[in-house]
Amino acid sequence: MSQDYKNTLNLPKTNFKMKASLTTKEPQWIKQWDKEKLYEALQAHCQDRPLFVLHDGPPYANGAIHMGHAVNKVLKDVVVKSKTMSGFKAPYVPGWDCHGLPIEVQVEKKVGKVGQKVDAKTFREKCRNYADTQITIQKKDFKRLGVMGEWDTPYMTKSFQYEADMVRALAEIVAHGHVEKGVKPVNWCFDCGSALAEAEIEYQDKTSPAIDVAFTVVDQRIAEVINLPDSDLPLAIPIWTTTPWTIPANRAVSLHPELAYAVVTGHKKFILIIAEDMMAEVMARYGVDEFHVAATVMGRDLEKIQLQHPLFDLQVPVTLGDHVTTEAGTGAVHTAPGHGADDFFIGQQYGLEIYNPVDAQGYYLDDTPMFDGQHVWEANKTIVTALEKSGQLLHHETIQHSYPHCWRHKSPTAFRTTPQWFISMDKQQLRKRALSEIEQVKWIPDWGKERIYGMIENRPEWCISRQRTWGVPIPFYVHKQTGQLHPDTQNIMAKVADLFEQKGMDVWYDLNDAALLGEAVNDYEKVTDVLDVWFDSGVTHYCVLKARENLREPADLYLEGSDQHRGWFHSSLLTGVAINDRAPYKEVLTHGFVVDKNGKKMSKSLGNVVSPVDVMNKYGADILRLWVASADYRGEMTISDEILDRAADGYRRIRNTARFMLGNLNDFKAQDALDLNDCLAIDLWAMQRMQDLQAQVLKHYDDYQLHHVFQKIHHFCSQDMGAFYLDVIKDRLYTAQTTGQARRSAQTVMHHILNALVRLLAPIVTFTANEIWQAMGHERHILFEQWYEFPKMTTHNPISTEQWQLLSEVRKLVSKELEQLRVAGQIGGSLDADVTIYVDDELHKQLAPFADELRFVLITSKAGLRPLSETEQGTVSIVDHALRIEAIQAQGRKCERCWHIQDSVGLDSQHPALCHRCVINIEGSGEKRRVA
Repeated sequence: MSQDYKNTLNLPKTNFKMKASLTTKEPQWIKQWDKEKLYEALQAHCQDRPLFVLHDGPPYANGAIHMGHAVNKVLKDVVVKSKTMSGFKAPYVPGWDCHGLPIEVQVEKKVGKVGQKVDAKTFREKCRNYADTQITIQKKDFKRLGVMGEWDTPYMTKSFQYEADMVRALAEIVAHGHVEKGVKPVNWCFDCGSALAEAEIEYQDKTSPAIDVAFTVVDQRIAEVINLPDSDLPLAIPIWTTTPWTIPANRAVSLHPELAYAVVTGHKKFILIIAEDMMAEVMARYGVDEFHVAATVMGRDLEKIQLQHPLFDLQVPVTLGDHVTTEAGTGAVHTAPGHGADDFFIGQQYGLEIYNPVDAQGYYLDDTPMFDGQHVWEANKTIVTALEKSGQLLHHETIQHSYPHCWRHKSPTAFRTTPQWFISMDKQQLRKRALSEIEQVKWIPDWGKERIYGMIENRPEWCISRQRTWGVPIPFYVHKQTGQLHPDTQNIMAKVADLFEQKGMDVWYDLNDAALLGEAVNDYEKVTDVLDVWFDSGVTHYCVLKARENLREPADLYLEGSDQHRGWFHSSLLTGVAINDRAPYKEVLTHGFVVDKNGKKMSKSLGNVVSPVDVMNKYGADILRLWVASADYRGEMTISDEILDRAADGYRRIRNTARFMLGNLNDFKAQDALDLNDCLAIDLWAMQRMQDLQAQVLKHYDDYQLHHVFQKIHHFCSQDMGAFYLDVIKDRLYTAQTTGQARRSAQTVMHHILNALVRLLAPIVTFTANEIWQAMGHERHILFEQWYEFPKMTTHNPISTEQWQLLSEVRKLVSKELEQLRVAGQIGGSLDADVTIYVDDELHKQLAPFADELRFVLITSKAGLRPLSETEQGTVSIVDHALRIEAIQAQGRKCERCWHIQDSVGLDSQHPALCHRCVINIEGSGEKRRVA
């Protein structure tokens, strides 16, 4: 092309570069936004809008952030930003969970255990400092993700204000009658040295000894109940257990009152009483092939029959309980009231000794016969050996089964009956009210409702006391004789809360008790337990939502991982109902866990951990955010290098779409826009596609279906725009007269499309969207905008969506024909071809409105429609229409400016190298294109 004509082309110009350089630019933007106090300015801008509160569940202040953190924070940020652009004031107050064992463990590694190398007060100070350090690290990385919020004033459960409000929340729960002290069996971690809440338990496979033990009947009354067979063998009831270490604490054997039990002969050492439905299975386990049923008896008829303890000089009774089943074992259950929930209930019912011979670290107490000083896990072997020597061991094997473990130490737990403080589930109908509130909440996905309902329905009392150093004290005084709370507990707790607010929780340990109790100080003792950390986070609705002026309770949305149905969602619901008689949230959204390409959870030992910081350093935060948005969070979310590369490719498609539009809008201002009634039909089609996209995307944002947001935007950019519309309008944009109708029509529509598209992108690719916005000439951040309002058309596009769809299908067929010519070497580009499309009558009617634009849509030098009757060649079908495509090498001369091969090239003596259309665009008033 000659230099003269090159200068007449409208080639795109933009400062919005092809390469994103996100890894270097994103940190700079974050610093700039911090300096400008962007979040604070945005909140002030939204001050008079309706409020939307997404409440942040606090991550634990320990360790670098992992991919689960990234997913959670990005999802929250996308929701908050989409709500902001929907016309809400949507503050985001991040928080941290700061008390509890994980921090204690880390501090112990550095300074030793309390009472050995460091005193408790110094230890708590070290824990507080450690939490501060971890928060600083995590905060930096959360901000690097592009998450906006009150990072300078987050909530922290270790703050004096929060610790004080925790006490006030507990006081309200006490006032409503939900708190009680009890000696009950609780899950206990020997590594923690403390009771555990249900939410701190996870089930893993464990290898355990499974034993059958004979409890010999020593009660002469048995003859009145059973017609005993004539035999010298003793009568015994066998039990089956996977916890031999609990045998020393046995105080009964439980049967089901309505089960039939068989008196079975055939064993060489005992006549056995076994559940009738299980006797064949049990006798086979004992190696007995031939046996005989001498009699049957109902479980209820054996109540209070005395049995000999298999190890000690102790008689224990037969008790009855509905917890006995025939799913496993013998139909008789070894009952140790000090080591099991059902056992404890039976013990209370029958007045049994609640015997717990095991200390907090898992060792038998010094006065435990035979096994004193042994750890229970090691004692399993010793006890099996002792039972074998006593002749009471019927069977012994090793099995693998699901068993409760401490979620922190991954070590097996045990039930221990100890004095603890509980929130009662039924005393004041807390369970009933919580179940009712679950029905009032919207759960996303909806299976979350059934999950948490089942957990609340079946959970035991909530043990809220812990025997730890780093936690908020339970500020109770109990009477030394009666064990009752001080009658002025509410007033005492109010005073303690005020002290905590001024000086922190350490004041509890240094407090002059007489200042609170007066003359009664000698009658009361101070509780030294601390609160369960799930109580800490469970009352954020009271300590944060209710306490901060810019928030409210209940929150509109809680959003966390699926494990929080038994964690934060759970504890928040119970405390919310206990304090306010309602759930603290209106909606609860759950996301899944992040797994590797093989579906395995991230694990350092497996070497498959993908660090979000590493991803941001390689790709940029926007790529990571785009991956989060593209994944269906309702299930497990898979991540790998290949998946991130695909996310990066999707990002480039979206970015390049915006880049193309920006370049071709370089000389366009809003006042240059045409009235939509003066725009070309294909341009109006593109804008209608954008309007349809926006409507769909806004609904997906409202429904929190973010993966659909990404899918719809990506398809629009890659197919509707990249593969069709933008490709078609290049000719007009580059060759039409700069300010003429043909070019301005396309620019007008691109202006509207880009204004809408950049807003839809802003919640997800938050850095890139604002970069596009600035490239469009705006100074204020894009988040100050709301969703785009398209101008109204006075008339509708005369060409229907269905007609455009037909044309799109025809275009695909033409592209295949042109590819064959290209492969055959007959043409180079599509402009080297002329196309004739033979169509049936109905298809001709549908495509006729495109006649003048057909060659531009197909990007060929010529294109025409002919009746199908004029050809005898084979046809193809699209959408119930028949057609045939004929593509040939174009005849004529190529225009040096637009590259179309036209007969008009050379007819103008002043511009012999140009076609008629280019001459008009250079010298004349510009080409005119039919609107419809």
